[in-house]
Amino acid sequence: MSLLVGVEYCKTDAQGRFKMPAAIKKQLDVASDNRYFIRKSIYNDCLEIFTYDSFQQEVSFLNENLNLYDPDSKKLYRRFIEGNMLEMDSFDRLLIPDAMRSSAHITKEIVIIGSGNFLEVWDSLTYKKVNEDNYNYQEVAKKLLSKANDRQSN
Repeated sequence: MSLLVGVEYCKTDAQGRFKMPAAIKKQLDVASDNRYFIRKSIYNDCLEIFTYDSFQQEVSFLNENLNLYDPDSKKLYRRFIEGNMLEMDSFDRLLIPDAMRSSAHITKEIVIIGSGNFLEVWDSLTYKKVNEDNYNYQEVAKKLLSKANDRQSN
């Protein structure tokens, strides 16, 4: 799968469908099918959309790294695979299920963000609030990335 990057603004229709932005669609692996997996993020108040292939890789990673006989691991695993399969229609639209839209407070206007191997889907007002939180990116980058540079130097 391609690296998914970018920020795109779009709208959902009355049924909860949105047209995949052309800039994002161009980044999707043309050899992949039109199946996608959507889940609620455990980190943010947004949804995450994976291509079917990238979701299969995610499940393989979980299977390799979690002991499914351990109750905490099983609970985390269940949460990560809890979601819905989607299929892009002939008009390049995806339907966000009602329960998913409600859980992420999605109304009409949404923001689609390429986040590496998946897409984040935010309600536009929620996304705006998150970006106005005065988070100090410079300090965090200095702290986290200077450690990475130290590891590379050794």
